[in-house]
Amino acid sequence: MIDLSLLRENCETIRSLILKKDPKFDISRLIILDEQVREMRSAVENLRKDRNEISKSASGGLSEELRNRSIEVGKELKIKEKLLEELEEEFKKLALTCPNILMEEVQEGGKENNKAVKTFSKKPSFDFEPKNHVELNKTLDWFDFDAATKIAGGNFVLYKKEAVKLIYALTQLMLKNNAKHGFEPVIPPYLATTKSLTNSSNLPKFAEDVYSVPADDLYLIPTAEVSLTNIHADSILNVEQLPLRYTAWTGCFRREAGGYGSLERGLIRIHQFEKVELYSIVHPQNSAAELDYMVECAENILQQLGLHYQVSLLAAQDCSFASAKTYDIEVWLPGQQKYYEVSSASNCTDFQARRAGIRFRESATAKPQLAHTLNTSSLALPRLMVALMETYQQEDGTIKFPKILQEMMDNLW
Repeated sequence: MIDLSLLRENCETIRSLILKKDPKFDISRLIILDEQVREMRSAVENLRKDRNEISKSASGGLSEELRNRSIEVGKELKIKEKLLEELEEEFKKLALTCPNILMEEVQEGGKENNKAVKTFSKKPSFDFEPKNHVELNKTLDWFDFDAATKIAGGNFVLYKKEAVKLIYALTQLMLKNNAKHGFEPVIPPYLATTKSLTNSSNLPKFAEDVYSVPADDLYLIPTAEVSLTNIHADSILNVEQLPLRYTAWTGCFRREAGGYGSLERGLIRIHQFEKVELYSIVHPQNSAAELDYMVECAENILQQLGLHYQVSLLAAQDCSFASAKTYDIEVWLPGQQKYYEVSSASNCTDFQARRAGIRFRESATAKPQLAHTLNTSSLALPRLMVALMETYQQEDGTIKFPKILQEMMDNLW
């Protein structure tokens, strides 16, 4: 949720930054509702004061004039309380769908204005026609979409054989890397409440994209970011505790209600996938540096695997709802002849912290202030598997993984 005091103090600047990200958002209505709610609250408070004053002055009995005034005030108060309730409900719904305020350096526009700011290594070259991972799987038989469809429907996958080892080896590599960078490994619940998803900003905006268990007011998490946001929800931390850094390996569940999932074959976009996540809670002064640190941490995994990738600074309309600034790490897929995101690193500033109530004190007597939160994929496993298969494929259809990864796979079972 955005800082409404900023909107009130610098209305035009904040308006332009919101519309830069989401031109369709009705920021004008939000501004009007904010004013109306404050005016109506003031009117209700004044009427309650009038009612109390009438009650005090009636200690010796009500005159006809006071009795009539009391009835009028009571009727007017009931009407205005009802109006206030309706205005507050409309305001809350709209405020919860307002995107985070972008940092001014974020470029305008959509995907076409994303800017590559770094590349690592070169695109792999082959002396044969490289295959994509779906074609490679015809020989390898590492994943089975038909069996998964029998179990759960379309856009799910059943991993088997070396693919299972690959997932566990990659997870081990990632968690070791992240722990080395100071991120504490945790295993959070895969289910979360409505409040938890609202705190992380997934609800109500993205209700159609999450799988729900309505009987228990629970949802399958679309990312570990949901769980990690809520570890310190409604908490006041000591400044000495910051930064707090967590890493988690979880399943992620997404309905992909937009429908584009069916257009991308194989493992590129599926409803359930494994991902290692990074999450940081930091002092506001340090969030810009923390974003760079998290990107470097995620990059280090790809560098160990020898994969070609680029880091892109996302343009305004391609940034996530909660993000003030986002970098995507995009790995090259030779079989697709295209870059695909395997990590998205976002500085959410105080947006999630305001919704979740994540605060800290500079000292024992200082007023609590909102922390900044950041999240980074480190990394999404299916697309990383695709990149490894397609990059390290041999002419005979086998895969020759990097030594560090093959040794991990060999030592599993």
